[in-house]
Amino acid sequence: MKSKLIEEKLKKIYGKKYQKSYLYSMVSMLCNYKVVNNVPKPNHKTAYMITYGDSFYNEDEKTFEVLHRVSKNNFGQNITDIHILPMFEYTSDDGFSVVDYMKIHESLGTWHDLKKLSKDYNLMYDFVANHISQKSDWFLGYLNNEEKYKDFFIDYNEGFDYSKVVRPRTSDLISKYENNKRAWTTFSSDQVDLNYENIDVLVETTQILFEYIKRGATSIRLDAIGFLWKESGTSCIHLEQAHEVVKLWRYLINSYAPNVQIITETNVPHKENISYFGDNDEAHQVYQFALPPLTLHTFLSSSSKEITNWAKGINKVSDNATYFNFLASHDGIGMRPVEGILTTDQLEVIFNQVKVNGGKFNMKTNTDGTESVYEMNITYFDALKTNEDLSINIDRFIAAHGILLSLIGIPAIYYNSLIGSTNDYDGVLESGINRRINREKFDEARISDELLTNPRRKEIVRRFNELLSIRQNEILFDPYIEQEVIDISSDVFALRRYKDNESIICIINVTNKAINLNTDITGFDIITKKEFTNSLSPYQIMWIK
Repeated sequence: MKSKLIEEKLKKIYGKKYQKSYLYSMVSMLCNYKVVNNVPKPNHKTAYMITYGDSFYNEDEKTFEVLHRVSKNNFGQNITDIHILPMFEYTSDDGFSVVDYMKIHESLGTWHDLKKLSKDYNLMYDFVANHISQKSDWFLGYLNNEEKYKDFFIDYNEGFDYSKVVRPRTSDLISKYENNKRAWTTFSSDQVDLNYENIDVLVETTQILFEYIKRGATSIRLDAIGFLWKESGTSCIHLEQAHEVVKLWRYLINSYAPNVQIITETNVPHKENISYFGDNDEAHQVYQFALPPLTLHTFLSSSSKEITNWAKGINKVSDNATYFNFLASHDGIGMRPVEGILTTDQLEVIFNQVKVNGGKFNMKTNTDGTESVYEMNITYFDALKTNEDLSINIDRFIAAHGILLSLIGIPAIYYNSLIGSTNDYDGVLESGINRRINREKFDEARISDELLTNPRRKEIVRRFNELLSIRQNEILFDPYIEQEVIDISSDVFALRRYKDNESIICIINVTNKAINLNTDITGFDIITKKEFTNSLSPYQIMWIK
């Protein structure tokens, strides 16, 4: 890596405040790391499982070992990458209030356990870059007026214009602490925002990224990255400096460990979200946040009209950047990404069905003081559920993932979706946290038995394995090749993935009726291993060559 380029990027972040010492601090830290050249680039085989480090447990072992065994026994190499949600000591928010970025929670295991896991799976680590726990040494040092940490956090400023600040919470933006201290808290008083205007904060967090790569990360998720920079009179989200920090990290990581993926998490309207690709110099992957609510709308309305129109604007990014496609995650189904895509009436239909199906809602405060739905909390299986029988509900659920597995980008499937989970009401009741409805953790013996005997779980796992295995043998699902959306009928979602003279046409029936299409498409469906005849069963997925 070149010092001149690093300096140019630091100047873009700090502007007139830049000092030569900033470059020296950064380069001095970077000199401690050697280049890593053994990271594979994502390809058509790549598929992520999103999970907590303790989603599966037993009383006798650390949970990383259990996760390793459950993954191998049930999915083998059909899943290639495991995204482990925050695995460090924490004080709240199920891991997203980190006490120490390098200290793995003792119940999960050790760095050595992760090394063993990495022999079978590529690993994504979660970096909660925007904030840290109020119990961390960093913040305790701030409270105790230690010189090193005095500017690590953001105090209240009477001259600062907070009127346009955008955030996904209704709690206080500025929290009060002991010793008459205050600090900016975008998410909660236990999650204190770091002050990236302080070069020492940027150097420390950059070092953490390099440590994660040194310790086996092939992907790093940048949590809540859009909130990284604060400026008076602005929304304090997606500011230019936040983008420039990601660009700096992209350059440094590309120089140190080619093919390690930076993945940005920005649960916001689509145009803002994809801005984190930059000019092919920012994120390697961007969360496709519009996909979960759009797919849900598609199946609840039995119409592909909106998702087809949206997908027409989803094209190849570059040979090195693509989309991180998902339908469910540890959080709820975010609704901001479909602002301007779905109408108020369409949203109301979704909200009413989710309520009927036992879902919960988290709200956000708007700039005018009103509140609106920020996310819906429900398992994706239950979100799609109707009064029809189990087999139809499974077909609909798998068909929704057929869209996920067909689109340009890399598929990521949440563990509770992979094993066909339904709403965990006990988790919500015990914790008072709506998001716990889709964060159930499983005793290994119990889930192993249910995956063999529970008809819903058994069939969903079988169907996922079948589709993932077929997909891995088809190079036209490479995440960096082109796609063309085909507007055949509102009854189906259809697209073509292609490279040179080869193509595969993906068609998903989004209705509960058998349909006959009027197309000139010919070929062989690699799922059923039959010739395509323009007929599809309810919720059928076809990949036609």
